[in-house]
Amino acid sequence: MSAGLVAVGAAGLQSALADDSTLAAPSKAWTVSATLRGFYDDNYTTTTDSSKKGSFGIELSPSISTSASLQQTDIGFRYTYGLYWYQERQILRQDAIDQSHQMDFWLDHAFDERWKATITDTFAVGQEPELLSGGTPYRVEGDNVANHFNIALNTQWTRQFSTSLHYENDFYDYQATGFNNPSGASYAGLLNRFDQNAGLDLQWHLQMETMAFIGYSLDWIDYNANEEIVAGPPITYYSRDRDSLTHQVHVGLQHQFTANLGGTVSVGGQYTDSYNIPVGSSGSWSPYANVSLNYTYLPGSYAQLGFTHTINATDVAQVSGSSLSLYQQSSTLYGNINHRFTEKLTGSVLAQVVYSDYEGGGITDPDVDYSLGLNLAYQINRNLSADIGYNYDDLQSDVAGRGYERNRYYIGMTASY
Repeated sequence: MSAGLVAVGAAGLQSALADDSTLAAPSKAWTVSATLRGFYDDNYTTTTDSSKKGSFGIELSPSISTSASLQQTDIGFRYTYGLYWYQERQILRQDAIDQSHQMDFWLDHAFDERWKATITDTFAVGQEPELLSGGTPYRVEGDNVANHFNIALNTQWTRQFSTSLHYENDFYDYQATGFNNPSGASYAGLLNRFDQNAGLDLQWHLQMETMAFIGYSLDWIDYNANEEIVAGPPITYYSRDRDSLTHQVHVGLQHQFTANLGGTVSVGGQYTDSYNIPVGSSGSWSPYANVSLNYTYLPGSYAQLGFTHTINATDVAQVSGSSLSLYQQSSTLYGNINHRFTEKLTGSVLAQVVYSDYEGGGITDPDVDYSLGLNLAYQINRNLSADIGYNYDDLQSDVAGRGYERNRYYIGMTASY
């Protein structure tokens, strides 16, 4: 969801496929590109205002992608490398270079007119939270790994009835071990996990423009670091104590109001059983919601507004009495506008507010996270473009040492062949 400093992107591959015409409808079998940017990051350590450090820097991000459209199959692969040099870290005689890697794979196959399958996989190595999306809002030192795999099978049984079956597997592996984050425990102990999700949607096509659906999914999270995350007495908690099973049911409606305006509403509930917790209640209910509205108001110009409410992992581990903080319930309001001023000049605005309550641990006040991204891009010619932009992040939290503010500015050029 960031169009800024981390050129490899923050969105999942499905969002990239929806927004990137070079993936959805490639004009040639391969593409090679490279981005060179200068930037200023006023809080590259993602720490509180009293201890933050700023730095100028240089970003170099080459990428190569290939794709093929066969008779019934579309397949593609993309690799992006990121190198970031920080002047201030060089002055302080620290390691001045960050490196990131991202590999995207996608495959769409139509067995026949009724049966279609989609496979996507994104493998990322890096330090920035936008790249990893693993449950921490901080930049984390080391070669941290995140992998997101998804396979879906869509079947049109009759003209009015279809199904969508999916399986997702997310894997996170943070290199940092020992007590090294604001919560006290290590990022590996708090966030290393396998997250598997399987679900089925039953879909009724009421009209050409309207589809109703009902669905169920099962999410199993296995924290596998086997580290101590909260030291006793009276109780010592370990990574595995936050393992969980979540049952989710939802109903929804998808409607295309006009040719350029469409929306989806999905609401329901979820029951999470933290079955390994040694003391206290292991189960809790929470609402689920996913609402979005998409509007294409001019060729190449569109707007999106949405709201989600779901649960997510957290890097906070606190205990109050016998209650351990297990996860967060997060409400997210987001919006973005992409506007084509001319054939060569495009601008975008992305904004997001995340309101997160903690489940357990005696933390009564929520975290509130504000994000803003601005970007202006100019296509100089067929192979060369320039862009300038700004990213803002503000995490407000009553958990000691957790909140921070960050401003990032950048300007650069991209060559593509």
